[in-house]
Amino acid sequence: MTLHASQLRIEIGARVLLEDASFQVKEGEKVALVGPNGAGKTTLLRTLAGEISAAGGTVTRPTHLGWLPQDTTPRGDVGHLLTYDHLLAASPLARVRDHLSVVQEQLHEAGAADDASALDGAVHRYGELEERFRLGGGYELEPTAERIAYGLGLDEEALLQEVGSLSGGQRRRLELARLLLAGADVLVMDEPTNHLDAEAKSFVMNFLRTSRSALLLVSHDIELMSESIDRVFALERGQLEIYRGTYSEFLGKRAQREAAVEREASNAQREIARLQRTADKFRQGNATSARRRRSLEQRIGRISDQQAKGLPQVKRRALKVRFPEPARAGDVVLEVEGLSKRLGENPVLVDLAFTVGRSDVFLVVGPNGAGKTTLLRCLAGVLNADAGSARFGSNVTVGYYSQEHEDIPAGASVLQVMQAAASSGVSITELRAILGHFGLVGDVAAQDASTLSGGEKTKLSLARLVAGKANLLLLDEPTNNLDTVSREAVLAALQHFAGTVVLVSHDVDFVTQLAPRHAIVMPSGRLLPFDEEMLGLVARREPVAGGATARGVARGA
Repeated sequence: MTLHASQLRIEIGARVLLEDASFQVKEGEKVALVGPNGAGKTTLLRTLAGEISAAGGTVTRPTHLGWLPQDTTPRGDVGHLLTYDHLLAASPLARVRDHLSVVQEQLHEAGAADDASALDGAVHRYGELEERFRLGGGYELEPTAERIAYGLGLDEEALLQEVGSLSGGQRRRLELARLLLAGADVLVMDEPTNHLDAEAKSFVMNFLRTSRSALLLVSHDIELMSESIDRVFALERGQLEIYRGTYSEFLGKRAQREAAVEREASNAQREIARLQRTADKFRQGNATSARRRRSLEQRIGRISDQQAKGLPQVKRRALKVRFPEPARAGDVVLEVEGLSKRLGENPVLVDLAFTVGRSDVFLVVGPNGAGKTTLLRCLAGVLNADAGSARFGSNVTVGYYSQEHEDIPAGASVLQVMQAAASSGVSITELRAILGHFGLVGDVAAQDASTLSGGEKTKLSLARLVAGKANLLLLDEPTNNLDTVSREAVLAALQHFAGTVVLVSHDVDFVTQLAPRHAIVMPSGRLLPFDEEMLGLVARREPVAGGATARGVARGA
């Protein structure tokens, strides 16, 4: 029932992410793993889950460990399965139910053959399985699965689709629902509330808080961290420090500790300066003066060594985002006419039409599975539309941010990814400077980009947009995986961006502060003036009324 690590060492390339760490997550504990982007949180979780091997030390896992990675691509050949069947299959009780069906067939066959011995054996097996199924809550399996699915925003229509036709956000919710339904001893979760609206986040928080499963999670969701956590593991500079108490208590304790260390460092520097002034007085003197000077310098060395061992944590590099002044585009930046797209048998986009003007912030809003990501992929040229067109205006250059980061290739270094995205004339020195503004410094530039954490991939994708100097940005959930400070930096940069933005985001406060002029509401295709109320309706999964179809408004635009 316990997840235990002993003398754990984790490396990526030449970087040591964790050194000689020992810890455990006990039954029922709720633990948050925190640290700056790039510290190694995701790599540590992957190591604990058994996805990758540690460079040293051991990991002892419980019999039933549930693992939710950031990448939720369905495992195995499950694309043809119904979402509901795939969800139910995550529960151990589903296998017991399948065994019951097999034994029930054996009962019928033994009865029809009048085979008393076989019938007795089948009755005995059926009784054992049925009791195990009943005591485990098997007769509540389907209602429980449906409650979890609906709580996460997977409605009946989504449950009756094939897994392969789900959107990225729906796949994320499905994998999360499977994990919650499976009922593991320990849940290891990397950003469990990514892609979730307010209602689904609330459901997850309540579920995790009341679950009997132990929990180890990484999250930038402050509300989730504050309400569902009773211990904190802080990872930074290769060391893991353990704090007891809630996330809010951890923040207070860490602030007190850092203030104490800074006071100690300040006092030490004053003492070093005093001793140095005294030592300087003995520079011109006899042998006795030289001995006194050496003694003072030794004391200075000891104080300096003690400070080096107990230095305060390096101040975290703040994200510095500034989009360069873009080239001026024409008055009409984007014109969409009759755009339609099917994924498998599922019509996702149907006859969409709208225009986007220069310097607009244009919002794409709707529940998961409504086609928001598909629309942006069609606009970016990642997907080909089945019908209709998306035409860019005069002098328009496009930058695309994908929430799935599937466009970050394996085998290419971070610097090579930047070079491929940069506009002409941008030097390697400039690219390194841009990476530095996003906190991607040092050996990270040479690291395989596909091995970056979710937060680092987010920053790399944003850095590519800066290097590309586009004047039309297509942004699909750009704040996922970002901490609060980094999110505010991205918000400020977009508020000062002189180009045009087409945005998909579940972050209500982020969207509101960007103040978009118009929003297209998916899947209906209605084009409406933006107001905060529509975000609340979408978060509650209520229909957004009013307005006209996107086609009608576009023709009159």
